[in-house]
Amino acid sequence: MTRLGFPALLLAVAAPCLAAVPEPTGLSDALRPPADEQPAFMLKAAGVQIYTCKTKPDDSYSYAWSFVAPSAALMEGDKTVGKHGAGPVWESTSDGSSVKGAVKQRQDGGAGNIPWLLLGGASAGSGRFAGVTSVLRVATIGGTEPAAGCDASAVGKEVRVPYTADYYFYKKK
Repeated sequence: MTRLGFPALLLAVAAPCLAAVPEPTGLSDALRPPADEQPAFMLKAAGVQIYTCKTKPDDSYSYAWSFVAPSAALMEGDKTVGKHGAGPVWESTSDGSSVKGAVKQRQDGGAGNIPWLLLGGASAGSGRFAGVTSVLRVATIGGTEPAAGCDASAVGKEVRVPYTADYYFYKKK
């Protein structure tokens, strides 16, 4: 291989890794992050949405499933690179950096699927999640509260409903 051949080959292999993360499709205008932000990376989540059967606060004779927290692995390809849990918080398993979200907007995820969300982000640490300003949850499958089974005999019962989603992490341009 010539001297120029190897750098050209290296660039051809590395270029896809340097490409910008494309924004997901199907977003409503309300779900779009601020214009001064861009997607930095995307991770797939596979896990559960946790619900507990409780007495409704306004009626001691009615019961409903109450959302408790998510619990999911964050994947890049076939490698687990983080975890998603209560807060909601997304955390890197390699560098300890994290981002905590607060819901700003919702969009229907379709029948049987939890909604898509735009969350404002507050990051901590100096790793992968450093500088994350927004988190977008899209392409959700499953995770909705159980349709039945919450009554007086089930108060306190916890149910874990499987779900998957794509999480896009945005940073300032």
